[in-house]
Amino acid sequence: MWLGPEEVLLAGALWVTERANPFFLLQRRRGHGKGGGLTGLLVGTLDVVLDSSARVAPYRILHQTQDSQVYWAVACGSSRKEITKHWEWLENNLLQTLSIFDNEEDITTFVKGKIHGIIAEENKNEQPQSEEDPGKFKEAELKMRKQFGMPEVEKLVNYYSCSYWKGRVPRQGWLYLTVNHLCFYSFLLGKEVTLVIQWVDVTQLEKNATLLFPECIKVSTRDSELYFSMFLNINETFKLMEQLANIAMRQLLDNESFLQDKSLPKPRKPLKNISALKRDLDARAKNECYRATFRLPKDECLDGHTDCTLWTPFNKMHIPGQMFVSNNYICFASKAEEACHLIIPLREVTIVEKADSSSVLPSPLSISTKSKMTFFFANLKDRDFLVQRISDFLQRTPSKKPCSSDREWKWNLADPGCEEVPELPSSSPLAVSPMSALSNRPVNFCAGEVPTASQGLLKLFRRNSEELLGPKGAKEKMKEESWNIHFFEYGRGMCMYRTAKTRELVQKGIPENLRGELWLLFSGAWNEMVTHPDYYADLVEKSMGKYNLATEEIERDLHRSMPEHPAFQNELGIAALRRVLTAYAFRNPTIGYCQAMNIVTSVLLLYCNEEEAFWLLVALCERMLPDYYNTRVVGALVDQGIFEELTREYLPQLSEKMQDLGVISTISLSWFLTLFLSVMPFESAVVIVDCFFYEGIKFILQVSLAILDANMEKLLQCCDEGEAMTILGRYLDNVVNRQSVSPPIPHLHALLTSGDDPPLEIDIFELIKTSYEKLSNLKADDIEQMRFKQRLKVIQSLEDTAKKSVVRAVSSDIGFSIEELEELYVVFKAKYLMSCYWGNNRAAAARRDQSLPYLEQYRIDMEQFKELFISLTPWSCGAHTPVLAGRLFRLLDENRDSLINFKEFVTGMSGMYHGDLTEKLKVLYKLHLPPALNPEETESALEATSYFTEDVTTEETQEDKGRRDENGPEKEEKGTSPQDYRYYLRMWAKEKESKKETIKDLPKMSQEQFIELCKTLYNMFSEDPVEQELYHAIATVASLLLRIGEVGKKFSNRPMRKSEDCKANNTQDPVSEEESPTSEQSQNLAVEQQPQADHEDKTCGDAQPEKTQQENQTLGDGSGEGQGSPLQLLSDDETKDDMSMSSYSMVSTGSLQCEDIADDTVLVGCEGSSSAARYGSTIDTDWSISFEQILASMLTETALVNYFEKKVNILQKIKDQKKVERQFSSSSDYELSSVSG
Repeated sequence: MWLGPEEVLLAGALWVTERANPFFLLQRRRGHGKGGGLTGLLVGTLDVVLDSSARVAPYRILHQTQDSQVYWAVACGSSRKEITKHWEWLENNLLQTLSIFDNEEDITTFVKGKIHGIIAEENKNEQPQSEEDPGKFKEAELKMRKQFGMPEVEKLVNYYSCSYWKGRVPRQGWLYLTVNHLCFYSFLLGKEVTLVIQWVDVTQLEKNATLLFPECIKVSTRDSELYFSMFLNINETFKLMEQLANIAMRQLLDNESFLQDKSLPKPRKPLKNISALKRDLDARAKNECYRATFRLPKDECLDGHTDCTLWTPFNKMHIPGQMFVSNNYICFASKAEEACHLIIPLREVTIVEKADSSSVLPSPLSISTKSKMTFFFANLKDRDFLVQRISDFLQRTPSKKPCSSDREWKWNLADPGCEEVPELPSSSPLAVSPMSALSNRPVNFCAGEVPTASQGLLKLFRRNSEELLGPKGAKEKMKEESWNIHFFEYGRGMCMYRTAKTRELVQKGIPENLRGELWLLFSGAWNEMVTHPDYYADLVEKSMGKYNLATEEIERDLHRSMPEHPAFQNELGIAALRRVLTAYAFRNPTIGYCQAMNIVTSVLLLYCNEEEAFWLLVALCERMLPDYYNTRVVGALVDQGIFEELTREYLPQLSEKMQDLGVISTISLSWFLTLFLSVMPFESAVVIVDCFFYEGIKFILQVSLAILDANMEKLLQCCDEGEAMTILGRYLDNVVNRQSVSPPIPHLHALLTSGDDPPLEIDIFELIKTSYEKLSNLKADDIEQMRFKQRLKVIQSLEDTAKKSVVRAVSSDIGFSIEELEELYVVFKAKYLMSCYWGNNRAAAARRDQSLPYLEQYRIDMEQFKELFISLTPWSCGAHTPVLAGRLFRLLDENRDSLINFKEFVTGMSGMYHGDLTEKLKVLYKLHLPPALNPEETESALEATSYFTEDVTTEETQEDKGRRDENGPEKEEKGTSPQDYRYYLRMWAKEKESKKETIKDLPKMSQEQFIELCKTLYNMFSEDPVEQELYHAIATVASLLLRIGEVGKKFSNRPMRKSEDCKANNTQDPVSEEESPTSEQSQNLAVEQQPQADHEDKTCGDAQPEKTQQENQTLGDGSGEGQGSPLQLLSDDETKDDMSMSSYSMVSTGSLQCEDIADDTVLVGCEGSSSAARYGSTIDTDWSISFEQILASMLTETALVNYFEKKVNILQKIKDQKKVERQFSSSSDYELSSVSG
């Protein structure tokens, strides 16, 4: 196939030249078609590919000229036949023509033009390149699901042919990029490679060069580094990987992203091309770039863009660039950086018309606005379609209320002393100032309280200063005049032409009267304020008088916000600050309130009214400084990482020293979070804020580097962090603004200045100028790219911190080692995340609350727990394992919210893995008592609940008792107000107070519960190497315990019988007399088989007759009325005693015939209903057994003791589980590979 000519630097690397002429080379990939050695393996990898359009082709044709070192790839082929056809065409059609040219550059230009022409001609008759057979993509998606065991909800985004480097050997195969996983599959020469990596586990993505290949992609996780190379289009692949990893990081950072991204795989036109999902991801990336470039609201969606030219009246030129059209804006960006940017809100547009074409202005388009400005675009490729799209959007643009942005604007360049400013008619070309006359429309947000600040506090609290009349005042007037001229030439308001001249004026400092207006324009906050006219007022009304954790923190910090400024030394300023911060906390509860927001907001209020300050805060927190002001200040940490990287690049000699001192992490957070407002004199820092609103974070990083550069010599001589901080603090204290007309405000850090020599003052404007001169090549796009890279690193680092914190919190109470706990945490978290993106409902994602302690953030439900239990339990019970898992879940779920956290999970696991025989048996025992055992699972459900529920649940554990007594209101409180830390303090105190449970605290077990226990034990031993011995042992123990229960029942029943009336006694005695010989016969049978067991029976039975009697008495008394009352129980004894005899005989028989247990032991293996039907009776509810009796009986059997004391390595279990997850369908892979080949 013909290729658009691309430069090739190393024509000989891994290629052999087969044919050549003066202008072209035909090359074969080294080793193709031959076996043996590394080259043979390389060729093998190429032969495995499934589709010729998505691999490195084995043949290619290069264009060359004699004196040039540069080669151009013009064609490639998957077979010799295909490439020979192209070669012959070139020889027949181009060789004679090319020999005519004298200039080599002309030859190359002609060849490139000819090849482009051939490609264009071919494309006319074919589908567009982006289109591909939808069936092929669907087939790839099915293969991906089959090979990697993915469910249908896991969507494939795209797939690529590439090589994975396993050691020094490349394995050619297919890379599948899904929404949540990176998967690779290769089957070559009988060897299979399967990789599955979750995007949330990726710690680094890099595109770099290696020795063998010019470019490869390196994917790093905590455990490994993977290299992929030989992509047909490595840039596209890498960009898509970045997007998917970024989405995964957003999900770890902010739980709402799960809910947003779950709707991602729903393309509008499902089977139009290769991957509708990939198209949507590309559209998302373009949207984000578009919004960031023009500072537009977060919900703005780009509709399309086209090349064009814009007529700029200020320099009488047609500037080439691109026009972008979205739902509410038309934007223009010049190709030359900073030549011109333009934003036209559709709400301002009055006329869109096609002007007459001419040779000077082909296909012109004229757009007029309400401010009487007209913009001329030309050289538009599809003008008619574009006009139609703009017209459609204009029709959808809502008409404005007369009192909002359409009303007459105010000039704010008047004398600062005047409060009444004459209004200009809207026809004036200068009447577009967005600094609205809000002072004429004071909104009293909280009636009866302090009046709202309807203009910047600086105007209300400006002290009469002689500076206004002196040289500084004159300088300020000159600045205002410069902006006045700029507005006249370039326009005013949102539709202003933004050029390098605009940036120059911003660098010189914005006049105080214009500061609020221009901050709103440059940040994009003005757009959101105009489109949401009453939003702030409504928010204030709703939030006032409400109290939560955020409002408590706000109240605490109000008087710490610029206390040295007169505007915040009275209730007017404080109240305004309170309203803005509280309103924002209610708008965005994810952030709520974070320290440093108060400092930034107080400065915004000095120059803007409340509503404007609110929207500036929104722009700052949600767009310009994303993720800065959340609980973990992730955004600031990300930019701190960028700062470290830039320090290494621009100040390499200082970088290592700063790392050793650990200074960068300290300084960057205070500098970035408050935009230097907390570390510089106010009048200087506000100039930094001017430039920040125009340039974004790029400027903050630029100035930070300039500050380090200015102090390099001193910093290199520092011995510790304190000394370095003092040097930088002293320097920043003395950054002055000699042009400020405001009286100087005392700076809190001035105490750092010491020594006899007067400090050296640094002019803020000189510092800004130096930063632009030395670091002018810093680009906003590069910063965004670096942000992605650092975000991976920071979020994974925070996740590691969370893991360590959780492990440390639970390690003291759990038998697992730190390493085992960390591995368990990884498995637990992975299971939670899987439910978030594969779960059928959104409950999993919704239940994670970032404000909760780390331990509570990840919680799993019963289904997820069952999956983990099955893969990790040392007690494998075959088909019975899920039942056991469900019981353990109910036992661990103490607050009954159907979710368990990590601590509860490892507590359950630890009970099975650690401790002695007694501890493990105690866990097993509890799994067969309520609440772990459902009444439905037992064989006499109704009797079990009526007789045991009240007593057993109250006796279960002291800790559980305490929790359930208070759990009603507590649970509600936890659900409705997760941020209430008092709940967790109470829980913590309760945990500390809980006493250690002893075996005497455990309630007795009924016969049906004991049957379930026997059933579990039989299932547990089914695959053990010594299963016959274990079966024999457990049959012996079960027989023994059933007899102990019978004996105990007699002791407990005698006092009860005496207390009943004569009739009851007469009814009961014959049954007892009948029962005795039968029981004796059965017991004699057992005695003959097991004399040792009989001896144990006597020991245990005689040792505790009084205790057993007392406990049974308590059990009977506490059972209340109904079926469980003593009278009714005794009247039913006849049937119960028959059943007791039958069940006893059953287990005794089992002890004789171990091999028949699985089929014949109905008591253990059958459901309650069938068991009852078979024996025509019911379970004996008088029968009970205690934990001490079970323990004593178990200790007599060596096989059982050895089984429960056997050590199991949980790390090996986890490792095995991961292997199973990686090798999903090995049986079908061979078949798939041969089919696809």
